Amino acid sequence: MERIIERTDDGSATLFVPELNEHYHSTKGARTESQHIFIDMGLKASPAATPRVLEIGFGTGLNAWLTLEEAERSRRNIHYTGLELYPLDWQTVEQLGYISSDEQLTIHRKQTATDEQFTPNDEEEQQPAIELFKQLHTSPWEKDVQLTPHFTLRKIETDVNQWITGKKEESKMNSTNNNAVISQYSTSNTPFNTIYFDAFAPEKQPEMWSQELFNRLYVLLDKDGILTTYCAKGVVRRMLQTAGFTVERLPGPPGGKREILRARKQE
Repeated sequence: MERIIERTDDGSATLFVPELNEHYHSTKGARTESQHIFIDMGLKASPAATPRVLEIGFGTGLNAWLTLEEAERSRRNIHYTGLELYPLDWQTVEQLGYISSDEQLTIHRKQTATDEQFTPNDEEEQQPAIELFKQLHTSPWEKDVQLTPHFTLRKIETDVNQWITGKKEESKMNSTNNNAVISQYSTSNTPFNTIYFDAFAPEKQPEMWSQELFNRLYVLLDKDGILTTYCAKGVVRRMLQTAGFTVERLPGPPGGKREILRARKQE
């Protein structure tokens, strides 16, 4: 699948896929969009002390990177699962220029391995941001990899609908005391707290925007869990409501879409 690098209005880059006539991010601002929709309206709105994040569409890794930055900034331990059917190679991602070669990220190391709370005496160190961003893409798939003291990544190369089906079957096996493990799908049945729904647009990938999928994503979320998406179409909002979510229309990112959706699981 051909991908062409294009510059967006906020100066950050995205990829254009001629075959789909679709961009990976908003042309009004790739980084601005990701920060607003998934970090500010999603992750930061989650009440979870140690959030478990599921991303539908790992793509360029931009959402994962912004989450890693927020994990170190807030010092909340975050476990991040990213699903991607068509992984990008590092050479392509590197050309996007999301991280400059001299950029540093402040890492906060706990005083003891068992200390879950940060203190003013936590050790700080600077690490080259480009090396951490590269690890997002070059770390092994299907494994938990702790990239920083507060951020653990698990990438899964899969179609989301197949993965969801596998989660359902895994749950059935666990409920009948079957100890078989489907390692492709997850390491545990711990529910997620936040879902970044970042698939291509409904008219480009209709199979990613089905009632059945939203129903199953609802089940995967913990109580007070949040799903955010850039797509504010009425049909998507109604499917989320049918799945059981309480759905809000929120202002979109500066200079970008007028509205986005945030769905909460309240039960």
